[in-house]
Amino acid sequence: MEQPAQPTTIQNSETQVPQTMQMNDRDYLTDLLQTEKYVTASYVHALQEASHQALFQDIKTVFDAACDHQRDLFNLMFNKGWYKLQSVSPQKVQQTHQQFSQYAKQQFPK
Repeated sequence: MEQPAQPTTIQNSETQVPQTMQMNDRDYLTDLLQTEKYVTASYVHALQEASHQALFQDIKTVFDAACDHQRDLFNLMFNKGWYKLQSVSPQKVQQTHQQFSQYAKQQFPK
């Protein structure tokens, strides 16, 4: 009389997953802010090409909300010290303003 075969375990070979760092709150907020920047830029393109007024208004409503979310994320990150801005002198601001004003006058004469 034959003996029943012993049950064997069948499994896939172990996959080696590299150990990675976990995302923290700053990483999540940075990702969200970058996503909101991308989304708002995409809405700008949609607004520019919306031929139907009601569609334009619907997109604009969503665009405005996305801009508000983007600003809220920026403020939160800035207040936590996670978004740094580089200060410039008033002279540099004035110089840049003059540069672009001259450019605009050349490109768009009255």
